[in-house]
Amino acid sequence: MQIPIKRAIEKVPGGMMTVPLLIGALITTFFPGTPQFFGSFTGALFSGALTILAVFYVCMGASIDFRSTPYIVKKGGTLLFVKVGVAVILGVVFGRILGESPVTGGMFAGISTLAIVAAMNDTNGGLYMALMGQYGRPKDVGAYTIMTLESGPFLTMVTLGVAGLSAFPWQTLVGAILPLIVGMIIGNLDREMRAFLSRAVPVMIPFFAFALGTGLDLTKVWQAGLLGLGMGVAVVVVTGIPLFFADRLTGGTGIAGVAAASTAGNAAAVPAIVAAANPAYADAARPATILVAACVVVTAILTPIVTAWLAGIVGRGADEADDTVALADDIAPAVPVAPVAPVAGR
Repeated sequence: MQIPIKRAIEKVPGGMMTVPLLIGALITTFFPGTPQFFGSFTGALFSGALTILAVFYVCMGASIDFRSTPYIVKKGGTLLFVKVGVAVILGVVFGRILGESPVTGGMFAGISTLAIVAAMNDTNGGLYMALMGQYGRPKDVGAYTIMTLESGPFLTMVTLGVAGLSAFPWQTLVGAILPLIVGMIIGNLDREMRAFLSRAVPVMIPFFAFALGTGLDLTKVWQAGLLGLGMGVAVVVVTGIPLFFADRLTGGTGIAGVAAASTAGNAAAVPAIVAAANPAYADAARPATILVAACVVVTAILTPIVTAWLAGIVGRGADEADDTVALADDIAPAVPVAPVAPVAGR
């Protein structure tokens, strides 16, 4: 008898990230002594998030192809610049108001500059590619090749530094992006290694999600209720509007921009990594993880709805005859990696 566990998990928005994270949080909340009781490899699963993530970013880097057409570079670079630019502006504004610490009371309890920047900085790649495959132009799918550079804590650390908050030593900044760069080099030197390493990306997502979940106490999760919902809506609105106009300026219909207005599942791992690199963010990391995870789920539901609505207004847009050929020539060597999303995901 077969039980469709994978299908059931994937029916949950961002399921491969959120379901293991919730399981880890439940164990920690109701059976906090579990890792100490079992020890050994079982105990290591509860504390190995950073190690698993380091391997994850090497494998993700291997999936990125250096070769791209000018259009893909222009489109992906523009969306990347605008998405990160919005996060920088918000980081500067909220950094002046909140500093490194989270709000400790009231209806905004748990919100922090770290949570806002982490939620805004990174696009759900699996969701973006699926939406562009359905509503966009074929060559716009390849833009995610460039946007993948959002992955990981590097740009969040840079954003927090630009915002005038606690700076990170250059060694820490390099260390945050080095696994991704190493993976990119390996994957572009050897297509077989790219295919080999890329296949590991979706496999590792539930493992680091579980380890992250074990650091959460569900007695505090209720704080992410309406606040998490509001942050998720804010990601779609606050990043979606400038991304829409940026896409239009680069010759698109605006659909690609709106499809990029989401939070990547991997972003839920960023607060813990940032706090490990700089203790000034230790108090903000746990509530930020909860809020960012909520944004992953909310945007995974809301972004497709908004994208479909916009596609009904502006239409798919006329493709040039060679779009599909150009895209195939430039990104065929890469193995598409779908992060956490309702369709498979980052």
